[in-house]
Amino acid sequence: MVRRRHPVRHALLALCAATAVLATTTAAAPAATPRAALDDTYYQNALGKSGPQLRTALHSIIRNQTKISYAAVWEALKVTDEDPANRSNVILLYTGKSQSKASNGGNAGNWNREHVWAQSHGGFGTSAGPGTDIHHLRPSEVGVNSTRGNKDFDLGGGAVAGAPGNYTDSDSFEPRNAVKGDVARMILYMAVRYEGDDAWADLEANDRVNNGSTPFMGKLSVLKRWNEQDPPDTFEKRRNDVIYTSYQHNRNPFVDHPEWVESIW
Repeated sequence: MVRRRHPVRHALLALCAATAVLATTTAAAPAATPRAALDDTYYQNALGKSGPQLRTALHSIIRNQTKISYAAVWEALKVTDEDPANRSNVILLYTGKSQSKASNGGNAGNWNREHVWAQSHGGFGTSAGPGTDIHHLRPSEVGVNSTRGNKDFDLGGGAVAGAPGNYTDSDSFEPRNAVKGDVARMILYMAVRYEGDDAWADLEANDRVNNGSTPFMGKLSVLKRWNEQDPPDTFEKRRNDVIYTSYQHNRNPFVDHPEWVESIW
């Protein structure tokens, strides 16, 4: 794959790395990379565009990434989703629980690797690429992950046992309020990153549920609403920075520019 070169990318990477090192010496979460710096460098070819032109520009930017193995995802999530109040723990996506990093696995009570864009929606499995893209992989309690399964995202349903604020029915899952925007931005990142011009299916967000094994995830109108209701917080911004500087070297543009969701969709 041919990589596009960004003139001052190395300088930006150094700035991000320095920020991360400073944060490591303190208990506080690191500050997010200033958006102005990103606009001047990483996003320079997307600025001033909207609609399909913006989507095409963002795809050209974020498709340049370093892929990691599915085994490596375990250790990556221990860094990207670290609890800023307890560095021995990770924050679980749906429950919000702080749990020991060492308790990852497949048994009840463990946390495992949740594909927010379900693997079966496009058939990418766990192969390097969409199956290991940590922009949409998050720690999740095993039982809650199983309950979510490969359901699309929508409102309503019955309460999820052990995960207050989450709801589910036969064909959809509603996450707790604090991560609704996170879920939306992860899904829409995947739709722009994977456009069918590599070895993977063209992933698309649509306005329905019960998408089955097709390369679609919904419900777009609900995801757009969640993006507005739950803007990126410090945890989500830090996560985006860590993925960029330490792992994949690409970003989720909707964390940096949530207003681009409405511009594209």
